[in-house]
Amino acid sequence: MPSPVEFARSQQARFLEELKSLLRIPSISTLPEHAGDVRLAAESLAREMERIGLEHVRVIPTTGHPLVYGDWLHAPGKPTCLAYGHYDVQPPDPLDEWLTPPFEPTERNGNLYARGAVDDKGQMFMHLKAIEALFQSSAGRLPINVRVLLEGEEEVGGEGIARFVREHPEQLQADFALVSDTEMFAPGLPTLVVGLRGMIYTELEAIGARSDLHSGVYGGAAPNPFIALAQVIAALKDAQGHILIPGFYDKVSTPSADELKAWKSLPFDEEHYRMSEVGSRELTGEPGFSVQERTWARPTMDVHGMPGGFTGAGAKTVIPAKAIAKISFRLVPDTSPQEAFVQYKSHVESLQPKGIELRVRLIHSGEPIVVRTDNRYIQAAKSALHQVFGKETVFIRSGGSIPIVGDFERHLKIPTVMMGFGLPDDNLHAPNEKFHIANFHHGIESIILFFGELGR
Repeated sequence: MPSPVEFARSQQARFLEELKSLLRIPSISTLPEHAGDVRLAAESLAREMERIGLEHVRVIPTTGHPLVYGDWLHAPGKPTCLAYGHYDVQPPDPLDEWLTPPFEPTERNGNLYARGAVDDKGQMFMHLKAIEALFQSSAGRLPINVRVLLEGEEEVGGEGIARFVREHPEQLQADFALVSDTEMFAPGLPTLVVGLRGMIYTELEAIGARSDLHSGVYGGAAPNPFIALAQVIAALKDAQGHILIPGFYDKVSTPSADELKAWKSLPFDEEHYRMSEVGSRELTGEPGFSVQERTWARPTMDVHGMPGGFTGAGAKTVIPAKAIAKISFRLVPDTSPQEAFVQYKSHVESLQPKGIELRVRLIHSGEPIVVRTDNRYIQAAKSALHQVFGKETVFIRSGGSIPIVGDFERHLKIPTVMMGFGLPDDNLHAPNEKFHIANFHHGIESIILFFGELGR
């Protein structure tokens, strides 16, 4: 009987085609018209989990999109892994910037292009294919116990899974969680993410007149919600990227000297980063901090959209009755999302523009987190990655947020291994998202060896 890695290698073409089938489902969680597609993706994954040999598979309803659960718990004395992933995706807009259709997976230059290819369908699917290879090579057994929990709302805040973890911890008992929704620092460099920024995502609404008004007739007398929003936003952050909310930095912790030294040793070219990843004339942010510090260990504030008024072709001289700005803050240890929102809301309300009513709404939030690297699960992951890539694993933080990692620590009392195989130029949330095909297969092999290490 072939080893699990040998089996996985013999099935590479099939595994890739199965991933393509999943990627063709437009499971866009934020758009109501795709609710049926999100459900279809959940049901497809449930069937796949049953097919490969997981037990107790079920699709779990939530107030939003469903969870998918399955387990195999027949390895007494061995640790239990809670393997997490999400099957929902971001909208593909702007469509005209895609070189090939976002929901027709296309191979090009060693990459697989599709919405969700790397975030997170491709990486989540690695878990299932690694489990399948272990089952097939070991007479239907696994070296450790495994629970699989997949969600369909990660891209819209993950409220359903957060509630399930909070209310049903007994159904998710495990020793550690495995999350593959992160990236490698550089091609061919095995990477474990050991820190995440938290966040608060908000809507700031400015309300002026009773209805839209003609700017010629009422301009100069009627308040303009867009101008009010611009004034408020300008008072939230200065030109150097420093957030102006009183008290916002009071609890921001500084990375250790060892961590900062490790970051400086990473293979990083700031000019290449600016040109190939960011694509801007200059990099911005707080002076005195490296790019890694600014993106991994400093809080930020960003504006994502300002719907309202007239945005069609041509001209319409309207003063809108209301306008909205979608604003988020990335948070770092030891900042509390709840405290940050209270500070933000209080500051906004103190800036009340004349004639404008301001409303601040919290859409979703997540805790910042740092994972210790001295536990057996991180060490086993490091060993498995070394076997696959032949290089020492680097530990990094991520500027992104995965709120469920904090929920696992808070409610299940377990650490999370964040073993991802994306690349910095994979275009997450952007047109032409991709997953390097070799990394898809390397990820499967790494997870196989990781579980094997823990099962010894």
